Amino acid sequence: MTLNFHGISPLNHLGVIRAEGEDAVKFLHGQLTHDFALLDMGHARLTAFLSAKGRMQASFIGFKRSPTEVLLVCSRDLLGPTLKRLSMFVMRAKAKLTDATAEIQLYGLAGDAIESVAGGALPAWSKAEFGAQTVIHLPPAAGQARALWVAPVGEQVPSGPALDPALWAWGEVQSGVATLSAPLVDAFVPQMLNYESVDGVSFKKGCYPGQEVVARSQFRGAIKRRAYLVHADAELAVGADVFALADPGQPCGTVVQAAPAPAGGWDALVSLQISAAQQGALHAGSIDGPALTLGTLPYPLREDI
Repeated sequence: MTLNFHGISPLNHLGVIRAEGEDAVKFLHGQLTHDFALLDMGHARLTAFLSAKGRMQASFIGFKRSPTEVLLVCSRDLLGPTLKRLSMFVMRAKAKLTDATAEIQLYGLAGDAIESVAGGALPAWSKAEFGAQTVIHLPPAAGQARALWVAPVGEQVPSGPALDPALWAWGEVQSGVATLSAPLVDAFVPQMLNYESVDGVSFKKGCYPGQEVVARSQFRGAIKRRAYLVHADAELAVGADVFALADPGQPCGTVVQAAPAPAGGWDALVSLQISAAQQGALHAGSIDGPALTLGTLPYPLREDI
């Protein structure tokens, strides 16, 4: 679906963790699913923080502000516990982690708004700096380019038409790239949200918490769940179970991210058992809940790396 999806939206649902110090990059490299040691100043990373069992505790868009400072953008409802847990592992590393949310402005740019601010769209996860302002190009949604604008409080916000935050949220769903939030902590290994297919996992870097579980899932054919786009005629709630008519006694999936669709109803990303997705006849909340219609992801799945 192509939509008039242009403008600028405040992203109040997101927060920022700052990692700074001589060992900040090295520390994050050893804790997150992507490679921060090789991250340059022209790119950002989609990444996740896992438990020792490989389950996602938070997801981030991370980028360097300098060789000794990294910002991690995440769901605001996970920032506090994630900051506390990550800080436990700093120990002797010359790195300090703080909540920088009150110091940083975050806005979403869609469509023509990117042209006026950054001169045009670039491939996903490209990063450009304009003085104190940073623009991170995101995966497109609904046929439109998107970007994340990050700047210190006090910097002038880009001018342009306002984009309804609900429409931005719908674009996040349509991008097929899930942002973990509080109801979903400890529920998924990264592949259950297609993170290996959207450049959220590096299989070439060294160890990090949960790395063995992620590698085993990838290379031993142990992936039983994937993220799918769905549509329903009624509201969908993050964290709601999904049921299949073929096996109504137990849930086969979870609603990961949801937003009202511009044409009516609700669209969502759901993590589903692959077998249930193939069978169809899916419902949210209960077997009598809203019927789910499977859509098409905007990217191919990488079955092997």
